[in-house]
Amino acid sequence: DKHKFSTYVVASGHQYGAGEGLFHFFFKIGWLSETPAIPVFGDGNNFLPTIHVLDLAAVLQNVADHRPKFHYILAVDESMHTLQELVKCISKNVGPGKIEKLPKENAFLSKELTQMHWDMLLVNLRMESMFLKENFNIKWVAQAGLVENIEQIVKEYKQSRGLLPLKVCIHGPPGVGKSTIAEELCKLYKLHHIKINDVISEAVANLEQVVAPKELDSDRMGEEEEDEEEEGRNVEAAQSLLAVIKENLEQNAGHLDDQYIVKFVKDKLKSMPCRNQGYVLDGFPETYDQAKDLFKCNEDEEEIESKIPKCDKLIIPEFIISLTASDEFLINRIINLPESVVAGTHYTQDRFLQSLNLFRELNTDDKTVLNYFDEREIHPQLIDVAKLEDPENRLIVKEIIKEIGEPRNYGLSDEEKENLERKAAEERLVKEAQEKAERERKEAEERDERMANWEEWNKHLEEVKRQEQELLEAQSLPLRNYLMKNVMPTLMRGISECCRIRPDDPVDFLAEYLFKNSPDME
Repeated sequence: DKHKFSTYVVASGHQYGAGEGLFHFFFKIGWLSETPAIPVFGDGNNFLPTIHVLDLAAVLQNVADHRPKFHYILAVDESMHTLQELVKCISKNVGPGKIEKLPKENAFLSKELTQMHWDMLLVNLRMESMFLKENFNIKWVAQAGLVENIEQIVKEYKQSRGLLPLKVCIHGPPGVGKSTIAEELCKLYKLHHIKINDVISEAVANLEQVVAPKELDSDRMGEEEEDEEEEGRNVEAAQSLLAVIKENLEQNAGHLDDQYIVKFVKDKLKSMPCRNQGYVLDGFPETYDQAKDLFKCNEDEEEIESKIPKCDKLIIPEFIISLTASDEFLINRIINLPESVVAGTHYTQDRFLQSLNLFRELNTDDKTVLNYFDEREIHPQLIDVAKLEDPENRLIVKEIIKEIGEPRNYGLSDEEKENLERKAAEERLVKEAQEKAERERKEAEERDERMANWEEWNKHLEEVKRQEQELLEAQSLPLRNYLMKNVMPTLMRGISECCRIRPDDPVDFLAEYLFKNSPDME
């Protein structure tokens, strides 16, 4: 019945939310943190109509419930943002915080942008749906648009794609293998290795870069004015902090006070790459107070009837790996290290023993780093390195992987997959060549062994024949003597007589002769 069948066309804006749809290309580039800026193809001044997928679902539900008279319905939120504004917002909340305008043709160099995606990004429409506001009862998720609800959108994006940060802290005495294991975990899970010396060097370098005079880029004039104003306000603060840092380093023989180390590490953990992928904190914090200062909340919030202060859940580790070993084991391990490895490190005998003793002192009372995490229900995984000792730490890493679980990232990139496939093909060819060579070697050995056995058998056969012949000759000697003495004389005379007479039947004649002339008959 045609009267019971109604058709509606819902013209939707570009959807975002959860997987992010069209905008996933920009979210992924920002999350990966592999480029200094997110690209904007073209001038980016075109307006894109948008709507959250849940709001679009609500519109469709209202259409089904109300069956409006109008059969063509526009479904967009209230935002009117340009492509540049949308990408810049994504970059600031997921990526490096900057955008880079590229020629439109560069969009075709990306494998993830199809022609349909490109056509949708070139749309330039400023649209408003009055019909939705006046006729539908919608409980909006993001009525104001993507930019105004970016924090919630980012959460949905990470949760829907399983891109939650993996935060790990490795604790243990010097020489136990923290850095080696941390590097292995970072490689496996694609995390950021947080080493204190590197963090300090990077922070000082960043301060010097902020302070250094910048050249004006004519192509970017007017485009990044707000960012330049913000950077200008930070120059004076950077200069002041840099001067204090250098003075502190000089006074402490190249060592920084805890307050500056904690500040730099906290800034690093709050950086966008660490917030996206996660990190492996290598041997820091070392004390209860360092942990308390590093992970405390910045907001002046009142503590709820609890004696335990609040911690910053954005940066606090999710997994604590505590590597343990006896002093004797650690000292023997360091003693057996090659000089090339020990040179330039703190693994010299005096410095190592000093570091080891300091670690034991800091981890004997009730106010240790592990106690700090225990108080916040983050219980460490204790691993005895001495029991799982192996040259490449495979067993230790395997135990940690069981605790942490599967990676939380995009997996292997196309380039990484190609490299793995090429490596696997090369290994397969090498293995096949080795197997072929081994097979040929075994066949040659078996062939040589068969030939040697054949020659040995022939030698034995000849020897057996020779021995049989000798035995036969030895056994036949008495018989020959008997024949020569008792048979042959009479037989020879009989043959001579047969030759002389030449009878018709020589055999019968010879038999008769032997019978008559046999010595026994006589």
